[in-house]
Amino acid sequence: MNEKSYSEMMKASVMKRVKAKETFVLDLYVDMLISEIQLNTRKERLLTKIDKAIDDRDKVTFLSLTEELKDLNRLYGT
Repeated sequence: MNEKSYSEMMKASVMKRVKAKETFVLDLYVDMLISEIQLNTRKERLLTKIDKAIDDRDKVTFLSLTEELKDLNRLYGT
């Protein structure tokens, strides 16, 4: 029978906790990166639509889109 000593079991336990923390941090980083990409993509699309509204001299659409952009900036603090 292959029994582990107390110190080996403690080392294994610590390693599991360290691995779990590293995994959590990596998952958090990936989530933040995806959110940043989504935010930038949404802002780019809004800015493109705003430019088109300006080109088309569509004041109603322009005002609506700029309000949406303001809300987005307020929501994410950018």
